[in-house]
Amino acid sequence: MNYTRSSTLFKAAEQVIPGGVNSPVRAFKAVGGTPIFIKKAAGPYLYDEDNNKYIDYINSWGPMILGHAHAPVVNAVIEATKKGTSFGTPTEIETQIAELAVNMVPNIDKIRFVNSGTEACMSAVRLARGFTGKDKIIKFEGCYHGHSDAFLIQAGSGAVTFGSPNSPGVTAGTAKDTLLARFNDIEHVKHILETNKHDIACIILEPVPGNMGCIPPKEGFLQALRELCTAYGVLLVFDEVMTGFRLAKGGAQQVFDIQADIVCFGKVIGGGLPVGAFAARNEIMNYLAPVGPVYQAGTLSGNPLAMAAGLAMLTDLNNDAAVYSRLEEKTAYLHEGCAKALNKHNIPHTINRLGSMMSIHFDPAEVTDFQSAANGNNDRFKQFFHGMLKQGVYIAPSAFETWFITDALSYDDLDATIAACEKVASEL
Repeated sequence: MNYTRSSTLFKAAEQVIPGGVNSPVRAFKAVGGTPIFIKKAAGPYLYDEDNNKYIDYINSWGPMILGHAHAPVVNAVIEATKKGTSFGTPTEIETQIAELAVNMVPNIDKIRFVNSGTEACMSAVRLARGFTGKDKIIKFEGCYHGHSDAFLIQAGSGAVTFGSPNSPGVTAGTAKDTLLARFNDIEHVKHILETNKHDIACIILEPVPGNMGCIPPKEGFLQALRELCTAYGVLLVFDEVMTGFRLAKGGAQQVFDIQADIVCFGKVIGGGLPVGAFAARNEIMNYLAPVGPVYQAGTLSGNPLAMAAGLAMLTDLNNDAAVYSRLEEKTAYLHEGCAKALNKHNIPHTINRLGSMMSIHFDPAEVTDFQSAANGNNDRFKQFFHGMLKQGVYIAPSAFETWFITDALSYDDLDATIAACEKVASEL
């Protein structure tokens, strides 16, 4: 692969953009080397500025569930653009996508659109605090909910120790209200709740984390969380920015038959444009301004271009009854093929998969939480990443990110990916 133009563009970007990128993971810091600059995308493929072609398993970090430049989404955005790009006033399309989303997702009555998953999660926590009248939240190590101050917290020294900021600019005062639990460890959660029984407003988690690789919840874990939240008067907040409309029409709530109190969305709901949303039953959502006392606002919330893209995407997903079974079958095929390739060359690994999310961990032990994910052989992952890139397969440049499978992938694409995996494995 020739990366001459990407290297030139990165040097120019470093002069005017911090680190040369507008989101840190793009900088290839975790894997080394120079990031590639993408020129265009179509279906399951990316094309970079040096005219290299890649089979894409990032898919803009999840939203391209039907492929890049999906025609109904592109056409919807073009038509919306002709009418104006932003009004700052209500539009009919906001109601149309809201009605569709509420119809597709169980256990929600109203939805508020924002501009990103970070904003959705930040607003959901504020709403939970306002609704319950309590200040503290529980989040899980390794679950990423965006870069809002309340979520940039690292673990303290024990189960009931307050976390501390893991980024300059996050105050100790903010950190004291965020308690960290271990994912898939219900006893740890019980201990934190019992110790802070009158102070916890909500528990927020990715029901299937994707930022420590794909980590499926253990059987009964989400059900136990639901029971604990009900018993302690704590709201259960599902961050479905990744899983919403990807695992199923109704997201993780549908897959696991769990009723969350507040659900956050992003990625797929915008069809690739910057959109987030949070939703709940009437009792909770009516605490939001202008009806209730909890303030939340956004000049570009419900932007007509983003709403048009999202409505086109959700309509296609809602009308295609077989799309989720196809996605699951393709992901299982990829899982089995990559496992066979790695086993053939005696590469220790674990593959986690759920729905159309998958990750390869270079450690033979079970990966169930952040600590076990961190045990993976990162040097081997770096070699694997660059090897796959040279073979024309683009996976996330971090060992702590899930692969996102798109329905645009053909079985020829999957076979090419598996062949690339075997070649790289033979060289590790």
